[in-house]
Amino acid sequence: MGKEVIAVFDIGKTNKKLLLFDMELNLINESGERFPVTIDEEGFECDDIELIEKWVMSSLQKLVKSGEINLRAVNFATYGASLVYIDGQGKRLTPVYNYLKPVDESIPARLYERYGGKDEFCRCTASPALGMLNSGIQTLWLKHTRPEIFSRVKHILHLPQYFSFMLTGKALSEHTSIGCHTALWDFDRMDYHEWTKDEGLKLPSPVPVNTLNEARILNRKVLCGTGLHDSSASLAPYFSPDTGNFILVSTGTWCISMNPFNNAPLTAGELEQDCLCYLSINGEPVKSSRLFLGHMHDDAIAILSQYFKVHENSFRLIKPDVKLLNRMIGKFEGERVFTVPSSTPGRLKEEPELFHFDNFIEAYHQLMIELADLTVDAINRIAGEDENTANIYITGGFSKNPLFLKLVASSFPHMKVFTSEMSNATSFGTAMVTLKALMPEKSILPELGLTEVTI
Repeated sequence: MGKEVIAVFDIGKTNKKLLLFDMELNLINESGERFPVTIDEEGFECDDIELIEKWVMSSLQKLVKSGEINLRAVNFATYGASLVYIDGQGKRLTPVYNYLKPVDESIPARLYERYGGKDEFCRCTASPALGMLNSGIQTLWLKHTRPEIFSRVKHILHLPQYFSFMLTGKALSEHTSIGCHTALWDFDRMDYHEWTKDEGLKLPSPVPVNTLNEARILNRKVLCGTGLHDSSASLAPYFSPDTGNFILVSTGTWCISMNPFNNAPLTAGELEQDCLCYLSINGEPVKSSRLFLGHMHDDAIAILSQYFKVHENSFRLIKPDVKLLNRMIGKFEGERVFTVPSSTPGRLKEEPELFHFDNFIEAYHQLMIELADLTVDAINRIAGEDENTANIYITGGFSKNPLFLKLVASSFPHMKVFTSEMSNATSFGTAMVTLKALMPEKSILPELGLTEVTI
């Protein structure tokens, strides 16, 4: 029998990966697939769930057959806001509908009207009104548009739990998937919102994320986890005695700032400013803010590169120039060239006035001043009043941008700002949760790849 391993399926919208970790959480193998999409009954694009199901099962069977490893456990981390409907025979009833699919606005409107109005309902469920991105709205859409299918539903599962169900036959729910802007969870009562019972939704009661159930793969016993929402899985490695209270800033196309230690209830005002709450692996609220940071950066770079006739990747060669930063700050005195003043969470002007700048480097420094200011605002919106928050961890694409890092760090002189380089943080977090369930007494200290940002 070979080395004991934990298999993690990391299923994103674009890339689907299988990663194997040993009992010390060392990555020993990684493989990936990209599957063609298909369409649902109305012709709207969606993931081809049948292909993904076959890939999962064939991959596990190959691992068991190989004899080179001893597969101790398997778990799943997937994108959120996607549901699977199961009938009484354990069969999937529908495609996995795309959360970008349009929905008749009258469907959520009736829900809001019945339960205190839109603002109060969204505040209570910590879910901005996002249409089908609120997975609970998907269930109402199915009930109103496919009543004959809805009448056959025995279990409604989020996507991570569906894959767990596929192996174990046990219909489960857990907090990280429920708490992902689903409009299903009442954050005041910390239970399913009453509308889910009033509408007859067949939602399983949540279980702890360290729950393991037995699965049989080619008659080999393998333990299977509950599955996790990918954002909460990527946060899991930072819950360590060494990190204390922290804020995690995950940057990319979206900049998501997450504070697991701000327990103040979400307010209507925060919701309007694009704040929301997730639920952590511990079932606790994680106050979060969103900023379309990478998208704004890329759009601005396209404008700048065309105006100054430079390559779009030229910004990667720019190093922070403190004198230039001070000159730009003094020149504009808080006025915005690239971003719309007082816009929350922030957006670009359609036509920035680039005649203010002599060259691309000047313009880029001013752009980053404004984008860093928006990021600082987003962090402050979820920082709360906890003076014990000592550290900010920045991950993702902007953790490699020295100008951005210097500007953000200078805004938090009372805190330490670190970049964190973790490959496959989502998969690692899922493996860590699984290992802790297998070996509760084992001490796990993840290598977070921290580098302190100096001002």
